[in-house]
Amino acid sequence: MTAGPGGALLVVGDVITDIVVRPRGPLAAGTDTAASIRRLPGGAGANVACWAAQQGCEDVRLLGRVGTDAMAWHERELVAAGVRPRLVVDGAAPTGTVVCLVDAGASAERTFLTDSGASLRLAPDDWSDTLLDGVARLHLSGYLLFSAPSRALVTVVLEAARARAVPVSLDPASAGFLAELGADRFRSLVQGVEVLLPSQDEACLLTGLSRTADAAAELSRQVPWVVAKLGAQGALVARGGTVRARVRAVPATPRDTTGAGDAFTGAFLAALLSGAEPEDAAARGCRAGAEAVERVGGRPTRRGTRPSVRDGRPSVRDEQPSVWDVRASP
Repeated sequence: MTAGPGGALLVVGDVITDIVVRPRGPLAAGTDTAASIRRLPGGAGANVACWAAQQGCEDVRLLGRVGTDAMAWHERELVAAGVRPRLVVDGAAPTGTVVCLVDAGASAERTFLTDSGASLRLAPDDWSDTLLDGVARLHLSGYLLFSAPSRALVTVVLEAARARAVPVSLDPASAGFLAELGADRFRSLVQGVEVLLPSQDEACLLTGLSRTADAAAELSRQVPWVVAKLGAQGALVARGGTVRARVRAVPATPRDTTGAGDAFTGAFLAALLSGAEPEDAAARGCRAGAEAVERVGGRPTRRGTRPSVRDGRPSVRDEQPSVWDVRASP
């Protein structure tokens, strides 16, 4: 890893409104099915930022795009989670919305119905190289690769990070959207990324290989570090074409698997920023993933509102403005 401990984490990615639906039985076509339905803040990028803050990262920043319909709510939720948001307000598209259908079975697996809305309209005009001031690590949500404006943004951001020697991580985000984008195109778009964090399905899809260990090893011939998230099977850490570590999962009783991968990523990045080696950071990720599946929604339990004090002084977060910046855009 090329960055030492300390410094801020900047996440660039999606801010989404999640509608989490947990049916109380099999879906009954043509009639009613009793269900628990909750509206929660979500989005892979925003979730990663919140988990990184919950795991002790002192300065977590988020660049995202939302509609006017839910900007204030999302801003408030992010700030309460310890994240400093820069939300670009889109005047032409609503905030992205995802309906998360959670399986009533023991696995609590989720299926997503996605309307990305404003989140995939994040574009180069929303970026400034000054956003990297004080940043030690940059993380990109893979959802940015699934629209032309945000793909252009990824290119600009990677160039800016390279110029400042800021290491970049990326989570491929969605096997379904990856299949539409194409593995070759994806791999060409992520040139310069230092850490890739695919799920088991994403790793296999990107390589055409059926075994996750082989897929992770193959991907690590292009990306220096590959950390494959395997859910209940833990994680694999690969580098230079070889699997270097197999990390055990932490036992958990799933209620909702929404955001478990985001929890892993946020905790992993927080650990790297604290100086941990990738293998130890992956173990931190597994613990956060287990915590995530035992609660509903993709975010950690909200932090308390009292300012944190260390050695009689406010923490770094207390000394900084809670809202980083909010801008309007057509």
